[in-house]
Amino acid sequence: MLPMESNNSPPVRDFLFTALFLALVGWLGLFAVIIRTLPVLGPRWLFFFLLVLAIAGSILPAAAFLNYRFPTTPPAKRTTVLREALLVSFFIATLAWLQLWRVLTPALIVLLALGIGFIEWMIRLWEGSRWEP
Repeated sequence: MLPMESNNSPPVRDFLFTALFLALVGWLGLFAVIIRTLPVLGPRWLFFFLLVLAIAGSILPAAAFLNYRFPTTPPAKRTTVLREALLVSFFIATLAWLQLWRVLTPALIVLLALGIGFIEWMIRLWEGSRWEP
């Protein structure tokens, strides 16, 4: 039998409370903003803030599972998993903001996704190059 590789990535259960809190605050807040306010400046920015919270809370368990299932060297930390979920939520909120102004195109979606993926890749490369005793 082959030796099992040790996985030091945090398990998914470590993120469940945070994910549930973010998702509940985000989705309930979005519901309240959409139902009870007019689309003026303040509620519009609140909409985007709550959208980031809602998507981050919804994506966080999936990001934790993917980092746990496919370990990297060095292993992902809790902050790495949270950062990846936030990057996905910023991407989706940016798409919503661009759609609001009717400038969103498929090419722009791909370019933004590649840009955010490149930023995450560079951050992970930087994390891997740091020396830790």
